[in-house]
Amino acid sequence: MRRAVLVFVGLAASALFTFIAVRDVDLELFLDSLRESNYAWLIPALLLIAVAVVVRAYRWQFLFDVSTRPPLPALTRALLVGQLFNCILPARGGEIARVVVLHQDAGTSRVEALATAVVERLYDVLALLLLLFLATPFLPDVDWLRRAAVFGLVLMVLVAVAMFIVDRWGVRPVRFVFRPLQRLPRVTADQVERGAANLVQGLGALHRPGLAIPSFALTVASWLVLAAACWCVIGAFDVGLGYGAGLLLLVATTLALVIPSAPGGLGVFEAAGVVALGAYGIDDSTALSITVVLHALSTFPYIVVGWVVLHGHAVRLRSARQLS
Repeated sequence: MRRAVLVFVGLAASALFTFIAVRDVDLELFLDSLRESNYAWLIPALLLIAVAVVVRAYRWQFLFDVSTRPPLPALTRALLVGQLFNCILPARGGEIARVVVLHQDAGTSRVEALATAVVERLYDVLALLLLLFLATPFLPDVDWLRRAAVFGLVLMVLVAVAMFIVDRWGVRPVRFVFRPLQRLPRVTADQVERGAANLVQGLGALHRPGLAIPSFALTVASWLVLAAACWCVIGAFDVGLGYGAGLLLLVATTLALVIPSAPGGLGVFEAAGVVALGAYGIDDSTALSITVVLHALSTFPYIVVGWVVLHGHAVRLRSARQLS
């Protein structure tokens, strides 16, 4: 029942934001913009997205403790499967999928992998807001930038509190929170203890500089590469905007995905793109055409590649089970 409610809320939100995105769009101008664009720009955009995937796989690897760090190929496969499910399932179901795939592929603790995924999302938001703050003098003056800065400040305070707790008391607070799980059927005290230890180990990048610094640096690098990909997509439409527009478009469409929506952020992504490009005086029809192409480029390659990787993973699992 709860899942059905979440799906309904997501579909309703997508319908609302789709209406917001298209309400002032001239269909003929929108189609002309798509027809007249130079799609050769999408080739470097795709290459940059591929580079970002590699950078993010390295980033995920650095979030693990050296003693439990999975191999890069397994992390890359899990990451791509996760992206596949994020594109076709609501509520970012791909985060769970990649944790399961990584466990099946490399034997990595699911609790530790999930903890690293949580740290990833924190770093993603913090890095985006940091880039937005640094780029603000070069961006158009829009109200939501200030609200984003306030959100970033609150998030940084929460992360600082989490870092202090983990650094000061280690596994003890997590063990205390996990203790009621022992009352569940088939859950032993040893499993709870191991789960708490794995969770704290997965959160290591929050308080250990040796993990935190390279992980956050790679996070920033991945967003800069993706902003360049967005700029290439904008370049296909010859509207005369610079790299800053690509960064603003990336920030707006990414942060908008925290809103519950249909799979792939349909509607929410488009509305955010129209708002971001509108800050540069781009009309809604052209802004929507740019955003639709960017959304397609950010979705369909992941679906295709993710499906191929998932199929290969299933074949390997089946072979391993037949041999055992």
